Amino acid sequence: MSTLGIIGSGNIGTAIARLAVAANIDVVIANSRGPRSLTGLVEELGPRATAAPVEEAARAGEATVLSIPLTAYSSLPEGLLRGRTVLDTGNYYPFRDGRIAELDSEEMTTTELTQQLLPGAVLVKAFNNIMAHHIPQLARPTGAGDRSALPIAGEDPGAKARAAALIDRLGFDTVDAGTPAESWRFEPESGAYTRIYLADPDVPPEQMMQAPAAPVSAEELRAALEGSRRVKVAERTF
Repeated sequence: MSTLGIIGSGNIGTAIARLAVAANIDVVIANSRGPRSLTGLVEELGPRATAAPVEEAARAGEATVLSIPLTAYSSLPEGLLRGRTVLDTGNYYPFRDGRIAELDSEEMTTTELTQQLLPGAVLVKAFNNIMAHHIPQLARPTGAGDRSALPIAGEDPGAKARAAALIDRLGFDTVDAGTPAESWRFEPESGAYTRIYLADPDVPPEQMMQAPAAPVSAEELRAALEGSRRVKVAERTF
């Protein structure tokens, strides 16, 4: 992959962009505020980065990273990501997104809802179970003994293979966590969510954003996914 489109310039999207340019991948990045709002970020990222409208970022390269709030998906132009391999980093946070009945009832996972909101997109869930500041801390070259793994989920084997190849270049191994229906195993509050990457898993919630990371191997992640229990989404308060 020589070029990666990124829609969303928040913490996760920016962290992925930094890893991409470090891996000699050109980045076309967009947000809801327009290219001019990305001037500082593009200057920081260097000559491999370009700010563009959402439509251009959506068509750049072989895959698109989508890293925007769940409630913003419906504001994307209709058909924008049809036929595209999309790495979806989103999670359901009721405090931010409001209550969504289909998710609170566990009728579907966030990934399944996203697929409904983005018909025709070839979704792979990725980068939703790790805090943004842990991404650069844990990225390692292929074959490193202390390399961490990230889970992915999706229906399309080819899309998952493309996502895994990209994530490998960005500095992580991957573990196939199954289909979108099984992606609850690494949604918020699950056993494979963000705390798994903390050096101290018992750190208080208010300290998590500053707490250092520790590597999680593919074997450790696989065990966490297998042992994960579905949480009561309707009881989520954040």
